[in-house]
Amino acid sequence: MPKFFRYILILLVTSLYSVASFGQILKDPTVWKVEAKKKKGNQYELVFHFSTTDEHWHVYDLVPGGDGTMIAPEFRPAKSTHYKVSGKIRSEGKRIDETIEDIGTIHYFHKADFIVPVTVDTNGTIKGTYMYQTCNEQTCLPAKTKPFSVDINDPELPNAAGTETAATTGTTDTAATAKTDTSKKAEAVATGTTGSDTPEQPKAETENKSLWWLFFAALLGGLLAVLTPCVYSMIPITVSFFTKRSKTRAEGIRNAIYYSLSIIIIFTLLGIIISATFGANALNNLSTNWIANLFFFAIFVIFGISFLGAFEITLPSSWTSKTDSKAGLTSFGGIFFMALTLVIVSFSCTGPIIGPLLVLTSKGGIIGPAVGMFGFSMGLALPFALFAVFPGMLNKMATSGGWLNQVKVTLGFVELMLAMKFLSNADLARGWRLLDREIFIAIWVILSILLGLYLLGKLKLSHDDAPAKNIYGQEYVGLFKLFLAIASFTFALYLLPGMWGAPLNGMSQFVPPMGTQDFVLSEGGGSGGGSVSASETAAINAGVAPSKYVDEMKKYEPQVVKQFGLVTYFDYDEALAAAKVLHKPVMLDFTGINCVNCRKMESQVWSKPEVTKRLKEDFIVASLYCDYDKRDLPKDKQHHSDALGSDVVTIGDGNEDLQATKFGSSGMPFYYFVDENGTKLADKSYTYDPDVQKFVNHLEKVKTKYKELHP
Repeated sequence: MPKFFRYILILLVTSLYSVASFGQILKDPTVWKVEAKKKKGNQYELVFHFSTTDEHWHVYDLVPGGDGTMIAPEFRPAKSTHYKVSGKIRSEGKRIDETIEDIGTIHYFHKADFIVPVTVDTNGTIKGTYMYQTCNEQTCLPAKTKPFSVDINDPELPNAAGTETAATTGTTDTAATAKTDTSKKAEAVATGTTGSDTPEQPKAETENKSLWWLFFAALLGGLLAVLTPCVYSMIPITVSFFTKRSKTRAEGIRNAIYYSLSIIIIFTLLGIIISATFGANALNNLSTNWIANLFFFAIFVIFGISFLGAFEITLPSSWTSKTDSKAGLTSFGGIFFMALTLVIVSFSCTGPIIGPLLVLTSKGGIIGPAVGMFGFSMGLALPFALFAVFPGMLNKMATSGGWLNQVKVTLGFVELMLAMKFLSNADLARGWRLLDREIFIAIWVILSILLGLYLLGKLKLSHDDAPAKNIYGQEYVGLFKLFLAIASFTFALYLLPGMWGAPLNGMSQFVPPMGTQDFVLSEGGGSGGGSVSASETAAINAGVAPSKYVDEMKKYEPQVVKQFGLVTYFDYDEALAAAKVLHKPVMLDFTGINCVNCRKMESQVWSKPEVTKRLKEDFIVASLYCDYDKRDLPKDKQHHSDALGSDVVTIGDGNEDLQATKFGSSGMPFYYFVDENGTKLADKSYTYDPDVQKFVNHLEKVKTKYKELHP
C-alpha cells in the first residue's frame, strides 16, 4: 500500500478508535491541586499542581509546539479590585520534548507545576478557572475547564471591606495554603483563547459544539450532493468500472475504497489550503465583507439560473481530459486521478453546495474549512464505498432521469433564495436600502410559492420530462414531492405577515432588521411612528436621549426594540452619561449588522416579557456595532490598536477595539454590564445562549451588584 494512503488510513483508524474510546467512557486520570504561596510582602504565587494516576497520560506545556492542534493549559484568575496577575505564567517540571511524525511537541508526564504570580491587596478569596487537555499515546480526552478558589489569610494584609478572615486564629504560618481538589470528569473542549473574562457558557464548549455541528452539516451537504445529476449518474459507471478492472471481488472493493479515500483527501486538502491561505479571522471577515457578499450573490444567481435550465456550467474540457488520461493508469495514482476527474466533472453541481459551506466554515476558526470539507467529502464518497461493497444494490438504484432534473430545479430555487441573503448583507453594510425588509420577504414568498407549484407539477420548465402517470393514465404527484410542496407553501404563508411588520421570530436572523421596514401595521404605517415609551420619555425629560449616530444606525435596530419601545444608545460614552443621570447599569451589546446569532438572541431572549421588562425599566442598553464601517471616527479618536493589531478608523473599528482592549474578547454577540464609571458589574461576560431563565438570572445578579456599589 502506498505510504500516502497508509497515513490516511492511520488517521481514519485513529478517529474511529477515539470514538470507540469515548464509548467506553475513559476517565480523566489527572489530579489538580491549587495552592497560594507567599513570596514577600503582598506578592503571591498561585501554584497549580498537576499529577496523574496513570503514567501514560500527560498534559502539554504552556507553549506546546506541534501543528497548532495541541491545546495548552490556561489559568485565568477572575478580575478583581483585591488582586491582580502581576507576572508571566510559567511551568516547572520535567519537560519532555518529543517528535511524532516529524511534529515536535512539549509536554509533562506524571507531574508538573504551573505558576501564576499575583499581587494581593487585601485578604479574601481568589477565584477563577483553568483549562487543560490530557492525552496518551493513542488519544486525547476532551479539554476540561474547571473552577478554582483559594483563600488568602495573611495577618500582614488588610481585610476587604465588609468581610471577615481567619487570619486571627493564631496560626504562625503567614503563607496561605488553601488547596482545592478538582473533579476528574472531562466535559468540554477548549479553544486555547485567553482573556480575563469567561462567558457564562464556556467558550470551549460552544466552539466544540459548533465544530461538530459544522461537520454534520457538511456531511449532510455531501449526501445531498450525491443526489445531483453530475454525481448520481457516475455512481454505477464508476463502481462498475472498478469491479470489471479488478481480478477479484476483494480487489474491486479495495480499489473502490481507495477511490473514496481519494475523494476525501482532495476535498480535505482543499479545506486545509483555504485555512493556511486565509486563516480564521480573514475568512470570517470575508464572509461579512460587502464586496465578498456581492460576489457570492452573483455566483448564486448564476448557479440558480443554471439549475433552472437556462444554461450548463462546465469547466474547461482540457482539465477533464488531462486528469482522465492519468486515470487510465493501473496504479494507485490512477485511482487518485480518477477521483480528481469526478471532482472536476461534478463541479457544476457541487460548487453551489461548497460555496455556502465555505462561508459557514468561517465560523469554525482556523480548522473550520478542513473540518467542513472533510465532512462534505465523507458524505460524497460514502455511496461509492457502499455500492462497491454491496454491488447488488446498484440494481435497486432509481434510474437517472426526470427526478434528477427536479432535484436540480429545486436546488435552483433554493440558490436564488440564498442569493437574496448575500445581497441583503451587502445592502445593509453599505446602507443602500435596495433590499428592505418587505422587499426581501416578498421575493422569498414568491420563490417559495413558485417552488411549491413546480413540485406539484403546475409549473413546468423547458427541459422537464413528461410527468409520471398512474395506471389510469392520469398525472400524479409522489408523496415526497407533495410533502415538500406543503412545506414550501407553509413557509410562504409564515413569511407573508412580515410584509406588514410581523416579528417572524423564527426567521429574524435571516431577514433584514425591522428598521428597514417602510410600513409597519402596528405603528400606523411608518417605521418611525408609534407612541413614545415610558423609558424613552424618561430619557428625553432627563436630557439624555440617544443622539449620536441615531439617524444612521436606527435602521439596524432589531424588531424587539421597535416592537416593545426599548431605548438603545449607539455610543459607549453617551450610554455611560445616561447611566449617570438615570442611575441604571449599562448593558453593552457588542453586535453586528450581519450577525446571525445576535438576531437569534434578540428574537429568542430579548423578546420574552421577563427580559424585555427588565431591559426597559432597569438598564441602559448600548448596541455597539462592530462591523459598521460607513462612518469614520473623529480624527482625534483614530489610533493604532495593539489589541487588534490594526488602525482604528471607523465606528465599527472603535467598538471592536473597545471590546478587545477593555474586555479582552472579540466576537458577537457579547454582553458586558458596567456602571456609569465603566466598572464591571459581573465577573463573567454573556455570549450567545438562548436559555431565557439563565439570562434573567444574569440580569438579576447585575442589578444586585449595582445596588451594592450604588446604595
